Amino acid sequence: MTTNQKAQPTNSKQRRLDENQIIRNLSLVSIVGNTVLSGIKFIAGFFGHSSAMISDAIHSFSDVLTTVIAYFGVKLSKKEADKSHPYGHERFECVASLILGILLLMTGLGVGAAGLKNIAAGHYDTLAVPGGIALLAAIISIIGKEAMFWYTRHYAKQINSNAFMADAWHHRSDAFSSVGSLIGIAGAMLGYPVLDSAASVVICLFILKVSYDILKDALTKMLDTSCDEVYESELREFIESQPDVLGVDVLHTRMFGNKVYIDLEIKVDGDMPLRESHAIAEQVHDQVEAMFTDIKHIMIHVNPTTH
Repeated sequence: MTTNQKAQPTNSKQRRLDENQIIRNLSLVSIVGNTVLSGIKFIAGFFGHSSAMISDAIHSFSDVLTTVIAYFGVKLSKKEADKSHPYGHERFECVASLILGILLLMTGLGVGAAGLKNIAAGHYDTLAVPGGIALLAAIISIIGKEAMFWYTRHYAKQINSNAFMADAWHHRSDAFSSVGSLIGIAGAMLGYPVLDSAASVVICLFILKVSYDILKDALTKMLDTSCDEVYESELREFIESQPDVLGVDVLHTRMFGNKVYIDLEIKVDGDMPLRESHAIAEQVHDQVEAMFTDIKHIMIHVNPTTH
């Protein structure tokens, strides 16, 4: 016996409207913030004679593209199921996270390669010494990008968005990049221009770690990976605590984007009429989806048993 997906609660429409508003706000803050920071850093790099700051400005402007990718990935993932996609569109968000992870990977490798190239080349005395305006721009960038990280991370958790969480970590990686710029500019002003390149290599490692985490999470959720043991244990205990459920024979979970699908077999009294056993399955279905909000659908089979 299986249960059908129940109608969403009456406040589901309002919840979707709230999510759409959050998605718009996150995208707007990221696009406007990155555009403004990019302009500040480019002007400061140009007039402050800092190639590192100009590179950082170009990096920040490229973040506008990643936010656009995250926005469309999340919007597509929120679409209702249709005839061609009866299980929904949640995996679009995984695709967006993969793209963001790859962009971060390329950014990290580029930063690291440039730093290593400058270290290997030597001739540090030929590098231009940046001005104080470039140092100020780096400080502004660090504060701005860190604020954008915490803002995006907070609301990405609220709407359970992998793509915007990836975008949040992209902001954090940009803050690290600006820290590198700050160290490099300050070092150059103090007579140690090699610090700029050394900091770039360290920043590269941070960015690569974030990229790895994002790519791993996205691939895990695209491959129908089961939930962890703690989650399944809590789920099993909750199901077995439901009235008239005598046990759980089978419990399979799989992640589908940021949602979870369940295949469940429960034991009930074999002498119970069909209508009553069906009602138990319905009750389990409703209670589980109410308690575990990330579960999108449960397929329940009822196994008769004798005492």
